[in-house]
Amino acid sequence: MTADVDVVTELGYGTSGRRMDVHCPAPSSSAAPVVLLWHGRGPDERDVLAPLARSAARLGVVTFVPDWRPDAPDGGRTQLAESVAFVRENAARFGGDAERMVLAGWSLGANAVLGVALNPAALDGWRPRAVVGIAGGYRSAAPTTGTVPIEDASRAGDPVPPIPVHLVHGTTDPITDIEQSRELRDALEERGWPAPLEELATDHAGIVLTEYSVEHQRCLPSTAAHAVDAGTRTAHLLARAAGIAVS
Repeated sequence: MTADVDVVTELGYGTSGRRMDVHCPAPSSSAAPVVLLWHGRGPDERDVLAPLARSAARLGVVTFVPDWRPDAPDGGRTQLAESVAFVRENAARFGGDAERMVLAGWSLGANAVLGVALNPAALDGWRPRAVVGIAGGYRSAAPTTGTVPIEDASRAGDPVPPIPVHLVHGTTDPITDIEQSRELRDALEERGWPAPLEELATDHAGIVLTEYSVEHQRCLPSTAAHAVDAGTRTAHLLARAAGIAVS
């Protein structure tokens, strides 16, 4: 807990018993917008996104961060869908407005959220207010759909009504080439979907306020200037996507 953010931990959700944390901003007289934030390929890594979630909560966003397992038999699709259902049903318990819900993800999580944006059937027709892709790779199949986001964005046929898409990527990312975000942006804009891309001077971990620890084989909170600057700007992007006016 910080002076202005209350963190509720170890909430169980879904049939698999995965856990979720909620980062709640200071209480307000009105319900706050909501962000559901999916981590990347490492199984059950909600802790990795805690620094980013806290930063977003300080800006007034109720931020939910679930564990999920990309190594599950279905690639994590059921768990991701169950996390959406949990937040839609329970946002009000934590001061959030489920009608103003943004879906965001980092790395493989970004791939998953773009799958939802481009395929309304992924979650039985439900679509978020906006999506935010953070350092995503979009040339492989999304866990949420089994289809490839860049191919979905480029496919001709019945148009899918656009929703706001926001992309952010580190220019020195050694894990996921920034060209994937540029390629997706271009494909989306070609089909009439504005998809602004913020390019920040950081790497794959710094974009979410972390750095990779070889010793722990995990991303841990970082105080490096590039990570603090880039991660803070990513948090601001989450807030803006949720409708909060921040500089």
